[in-house]
Amino acid sequence: MLALQSKIAININPEVYKKDPLSSELGERILREGVELMEELGFEDFTFKKLAQQMSSTEASIYRYFESKHNLLAYLTMWYWSWMEYRVVLKTLNIEDPKVRLRRSVHCLTEKIEEDSGIKQINEAKLNRIVIAESSKVYYSKKVDTDNQHGFFNVYKEVVQRVADIILEIRPEFKYPHMLVSTIIEGAQHQRYFADHLPRLTDVIENEDAVTSFYIELVEREIGIENK
Repeated sequence: MLALQSKIAININPEVYKKDPLSSELGERILREGVELMEELGFEDFTFKKLAQQMSSTEASIYRYFESKHNLLAYLTMWYWSWMEYRVVLKTLNIEDPKVRLRRSVHCLTEKIEEDSGIKQINEAKLNRIVIAESSKVYYSKKVDTDNQHGFFNVYKEVVQRVADIILEIRPEFKYPHMLVSTIIEGAQHQRYFADHLPRLTDVIENEDAVTSFYIELVEREIGIENK
């Protein structure tokens, strides 16, 4: 994956930013240090003033890139799902059996994310924790319909569609492919959060990634794949 990283581009909807943060060193610092600070403080306590202080910069310089912290969070969420789609594509490349592609896709979407030293702009392990804890604030918002019209959620929809298509390839008559995929994604995020903070609400099993195992078993049972 590290060797291929230089060959791909994370494409973000320009509606979410005022100036492309990947176009300058300052913009990349806003992303990198924004992830660090947002993961540390949480979205509610995160402000551009605090980010500017951490960067030894000014609020005005950050506002040249993003009109609000809501849009910064939306950008980071888009980046995460664009990166996740790349990972799904990579892990299913040249695999003819749709059942194997489905297992690999679900594994990719639910596994614990580790830091990839080949990606310099963003610590994706910390971004994953932000997505788990904070990304719902992007769409549980009064702006959701407007943001949707502007395409803020398109890349997330594309990830869901990609895996839903595999489900329909296996079982064309299945009525709820998108619902199943989005339930797996959102549910896995909840279970990761519970495992870290409220373990009595989930099942933590020694020497097993119980979250990934559970959702692979769930999807295979739901669409009628024999577990061999």
